[in-house]
Parts: sequence; structure tokens; C-alpha cells
Amino acid sequence: MTTPIYLDSNATTQVHPQVLEAMLPFLRDAWHNPSAGYSAGRAVKAALETARERVAEWIGASPHEVIFTGCGTESNNLAIQSMAGALPVDSPHILVSTIEHSAVFRPTEALAERGFQVSRISVLENGRVDLSALERQLASAAGGIVSIMWANNETGVVQPIPEIAEMAKAAGCLVHTDAIQAVGKVPVRVDEVPVDYLSISGHKFHAPKGVGALYVRQGSPLEPAIRGGGQESGRRSGTENVAYAVGLGEAAVLMQHAAADGTLDRVKSLRDQLESALAAQIPGLQLNGARENRTGNVAHVSFPGKTAAEMLPALDAAGLQCSAGSACMTGKSQPSHVQKAMGFSDERALSSLRLSLSIFTTEEEIERAVEILTSICG
Repeated sequence: MTTPIYLDSNATTQVHPQVLEAMLPFLRDAWHNPSAGYSAGRAVKAALETARERVAEWIGASPHEVIFTGCGTESNNLAIQSMAGALPVDSPHILVSTIEHSAVFRPTEALAERGFQVSRISVLENGRVDLSALERQLASAAGGIVSIMWANNETGVVQPIPEIAEMAKAAGCLVHTDAIQAVGKVPVRVDEVPVDYLSISGHKFHAPKGVGALYVRQGSPLEPAIRGGGQESGRRSGTENVAYAVGLGEAAVLMQHAAADGTLDRVKSLRDQLESALAAQIPGLQLNGARENRTGNVAHVSFPGKTAAEMLPALDAAGLQCSAGSACMTGKSQPSHVQKAMGFSDERALSSLRLSLSIFTTEEEIERAVEILTSICG
């Protein structure tokens, strides 16, 4: 049986073999509690701190600014709740974009129910935040919160986070970015961009599910969501998931190498090859989102006269695994809020597929994927 072609890497990625190898000793032999005072515990603690240093170096942070979490959703919630708790009672204003993930929308909606003013910033047709709209809304949100994702999970469009952060800081706001779909795909450096918080999720770049990280800039407020034994310097209690943190650190090193040795460029070339072939063979095909400001692994495509609901089962049966957008939206029939925010018609939104590659995607797989897509979606 032919192995299915996997083009849904924005949903999750396979654990890299080197990541698994790095993790195994801490599941098999070095299983001791990192808070223990004896030598075996200290050795495990040292491995945990090495992993923290690796993640910190990758994003240009100091190790003490990195907190290990259970997932990107936890990181987003921890950042948003901490920022909200630090807001003056007379200016509880929160700005988010119209294309955020539910892991940002849901906690801000909960804050709105508690009396916070939550405003959504529009995006342009190319999926990038309208900076003029942001500037206008910052005028009434000075001293509040801005949370805007670095790269969109559906389209791969990269936001102008350096400009957004500068504008928000000038207005006295705390700034968070959900960088879950950006790290490992585009350069992300907190020493170059003045964000206060940045969220990471390991399973988006070949670490396992169940581990993430939150960058918290030195001096930024943090209100622990989990209290207990004081792990993670009191910021996230609970015995640390050392094996998974080690896996996150190993994946961080691997993705640094992938950026330096041309692997990410190869992925982008394969993505471009996929788009060009589909556009040449399917009349009326639409390529969605900004052409330049996007991650190199995502093709977001609308197929005329088709619907994702009919295409996806047929593609799966033919051996191609992809999605209509966020994995969290699978099985839901309404148009994606991301595409509606970009001004798409219901017809265009409902005919869209997200084809997302990883460092394991091969040219042969792309050639086969083109054949399958043109036969079923053309």
C-alpha cells in the first residue's frame, strides 16, 4: 500500500527521529524528579535547563525568560490572563486581529464578559493587518493590550509584527504574539522585536504534542495559572515534563540548522512548485493570501466549482491528507473566519484547501499531490 502524502503540517508535524532519540533517555533511565536533591535529580534538572537555553537562544531570549508549558494554547492563555491582570481598572482595553486562533479569541471573549473592552482589528484582502486601522484603534486603547499572531495558521500570511509591536509600545500597551505557526518557519527574534510575550507550540516543528513555551520579557507581569510546588521559578507549578522539554530543545536546534543549511528554502521551493503546477493545470484556481509575506510551507488554494466538504474525503481516499484550514475547524460547515475577514465570498471560502509542507516533504510527493489534486479538484 502506498504511503499517504501528508500535506497538513500546520495541523501537526511528525516527531523528528533525532528529537525522539533525545527524549528516550528521560523516559527510560533518567526518569528522576528534577526537583530532587540527589545527583540523579540534579542531572535531570541540568538537562531541563539545557533545553531552556536552546529554546532561548533560538528566539534571542535569555533562558530565565522562557517558561515551559503544556501547549501553545496554554501559553496564549497564560500571557493574556497575565496582561489582563496588570491593566489599570480604568482602561481595560484589548486589541486583537480578526484572524486570530481560537486560543486567543476564547480567552479574550471571556475577559469581555468580565467587563474588558475587546476590539478586533481588520485585515486587508491579502490577510495582513490593516496598520491604519490599528493606529486608529490604538488611540483609544492606550495603556491596554495588543495580541496579534505572527503567522496565520490557515494562510501562512506573516504579519508585520515589528511595526505592530513598535506602534503598540508607543501607545503604552503590553504586546503578545501567538508565534505558534511562525517559529521554525520564519526568523523570530525577541531581541529584535519589542514583544512582551511570545507563544510557542512544539508539535508545529517536529517536537511532540504536549509541550510548548511562553517567552516573557524580563519585567513583564505574569500571573501563574497553575500554583503549587513552585516549579518554573514559581510561574508554572507542577513537576516538569522533562522528556518533552528536552524534545522541544532538540527540535529548536534542528530547526536552526534547517534555516541555515537551506532546508527551509527547499520546502519553499516545493511549495512554489505545487502552486505553479496547480495554477497551470486548473483554470480559475485562486491562490490566497499575500504572495511575499508568508511562511514558506503553506499554499492556500480555492478550487472553482468545488467545496472542501466534497474534496477532502476524495483526496483522503486517493492518498492525500490535507485540510480546509485550522484542524480545530474540521467537521464544521461554516466558512472560515480567517477567509471571511479577508473579504472572501462564502463560495470562495468553502472551496479552499490548506496544503502545508514540512522538512520531510519530498519532490516526488509534490508531483504525486499535483496529479491527485488536478484529477479530483480540477
